[in-house]
Amino acid sequence: MRLVPSTTELDRTSSINEGKILASNEARAHFTLAGYHFNPDQVTQHLGIQPTSVDASGASSQLNKPALSSWELSTKTVTDDIDVYKLTDELIKKLEPAKDKILEICKSHNLSPRIGVVLVLSVDKKESVPDVGFGARAIRFLADIGAFINVDYRLSERI
Repeated sequence: MRLVPSTTELDRTSSINEGKILASNEARAHFTLAGYHFNPDQVTQHLGIQPTSVDASGASSQLNKPALSSWELSTKTVTDDIDVYKLTDELIKKLEPAKDKILEICKSHNLSPRIGVVLVLSVDKKESVPDVGFGARAIRFLADIGAFINVDYRLSERI
């Protein structure tokens, strides 16, 4: 049992007290199918791909008060060496074998396909800003299925 804090712990504590500890960049990519009045379990069954999250709000919503349902496949959130091209490619490789099934389910349930990138950018001036873009493979796949692209970003807070 150590009673005296190490130099590193003291530096971290004093930095925290001075508000100098800054969060690093974070990123994740996701592919989402969204629409009204559908059950995301039907998408999972049709595609044969387990989603990372679903929202079945619209499955039982009334016609006069429609609510969106969604089916989402996401990468893990990464913090080191963020490569948006790599993140989106990772998703596309999982989805390409199901391209025709994605088109079918979108048409039969009037779903909107989209790929999104969620970035939390560090306010630390020493932290590099990640490149945000999509490779030819991703662009071709997204165009083939008529998908939207959304990039959502915000600045991190001091921790």
